[in-house]
Amino acid sequence: MMKSVYAPWREEYLLGVKGIKEKGCLFCRVLKEKRDKYNLILHRGERTFIIMNRYPYTSGHLMIAPYRHIGVLEKLDDESACELMLETRRVVAILKKAFKPDGINIGMNLGRPAGAGVPGHLHIHIVPRWSGDTSFMPVVGGTRVVSVSLTTTYKILKPLF
Repeated sequence: MMKSVYAPWREEYLLGVKGIKEKGCLFCRVLKEKRDKYNLILHRGERTFIIMNRYPYTSGHLMIAPYRHIGVLEKLDDESACELMLETRRVVAILKKAFKPDGINIGMNLGRPAGAGVPGHLHIHIVPRWSGDTSFMPVVGGTRVVSVSLTTTYKILKPLF
């Protein structure tokens, strides 16, 4: 018997956004909007900001990006690069406290061929992981299981920033 996984947070992506290219830069747009809760921005620092991934690999999948629209890592100024790493360290500590993951993936996709969804604006992905969290779903069903909703995740994490 086939079982179903209900993932309502993906509805917007599947019905409304899939196949439609973002006009301009996603990160630059959300920064200008000043609707942090709606855009899932958890923190604005001096040179960087922390945002939840709207289409996460796992619950608590966060991204850190500089305010400056730049897509080439080696051209990033030292102060922004330093803040990116300090905030990465901070996010890891917060995720460990909030969700107690068994491990954490940290990475950057530099350029579209490397998997960058927003290739013109650098960002670091921080993805909490739990033993067995991939199970068979991504392999057999091509589906990720995200156990905690975006709204609940935001409510848990926001006070920790």
